[in-house]
Amino acid sequence: MSSTVAKALSLLEFFSEEEPELGLSELTRRAGINKASVYRLLTSLTDAGLLEQKEGTRAYSLGAGILRLAQIREATAPIASIVRPALEQLVQKVGETAHASIISGPALATIGICESTRSTRVSLIAGEILPLHSTASGVAVLAFGSQALRDRTLSAPLKSQTVYTMTDPEEVLENIAIVQQRGYATSEEENEEDVYGIAVPFFDQSGLAQGALAVATPCHRMTDRLLQQIVTSLRHEAEAVSRAIGGQPSQMFSRAIKQTIERMGPKF
Repeated sequence: MSSTVAKALSLLEFFSEEEPELGLSELTRRAGINKASVYRLLTSLTDAGLLEQKEGTRAYSLGAGILRLAQIREATAPIASIVRPALEQLVQKVGETAHASIISGPALATIGICESTRSTRVSLIAGEILPLHSTASGVAVLAFGSQALRDRTLSAPLKSQTVYTMTDPEEVLENIAIVQQRGYATSEEENEEDVYGIAVPFFDQSGLAQGALAVATPCHRMTDRLLQQIVTSLRHEAEAVSRAIGGQPSQMFSRAIKQTIERMGPKF
C-alpha cells in the first residue's frame, strides 16, 4: 500500500460514534502531518464518497460510500449478522457485556456489541478500534493468528493505554505464550481502567484467528467462578461462529482447549 493511500485511510480511523464530526485543524493535529497534505487527502476521500463535509461547520463526517462498502462486505462475507446471536447468548448466560471484533489492518475493529442490562456495566462504542497488544481480544488473535501479524505488531511502538499496559515486546510475547497454552486471553485494566476482559478467538478456513468474541466486566465483579463461566460460554459461542463462517480452529488451539477442559473439569 502506498504511503499516500495509507495516510488517507488512517484519517478515517479518527472518526467514532463519540466523535462523528471532525474539522480540518483537529484532523491535522491528530494525523501529525501538515495541513495542506491533510486537506488534499480529505478532498480525495470526499470525492470518493468516503467522507462528507457539512455545509455550515465545514466539519467532516463519514460518507455514504462507507455504508455501501460495508453492505457489500456483509453481503459477500457476512460476519456481523453471524456474531449477533452469539453475543446475545453470551449476555444471557453470563450477564455481562459481550462484543466481537475482527482484524482490521494493525488493530481490531469492533463489529458487534451486546450490552449487559446491569446498572453498572462496561459500555463499548460501535466500530471502536481495539489495540492488539493491550486487549484480551487482541492478544487472543495474536496468539492464534499469523506469525506475520505478531511480527508487525511487536515491531511497532506499543502504546500505553493505562499504567498496567504491557509495552515491552518481550513481555507481550510471554503473555501470548500463556494464551497459546490455555486457549483464552484475559486483560485486567490493561486497556481501560476497572475493566476486566476475557476473549476467545474464532477462525477462518485456514485455521488462523480472524477475530475474537469477548466479555467485559467491571474488575470488582470478577471471580474465579465467573471467569470459568465466561470462558466456557465464550468457547462454545466462538466454536459456533467459526463453523458458521466455514472456519476451523488450529491444532494449537484445539490442544490448548483440551488441556483447559482437563484442568477446569467437565463443566467447561
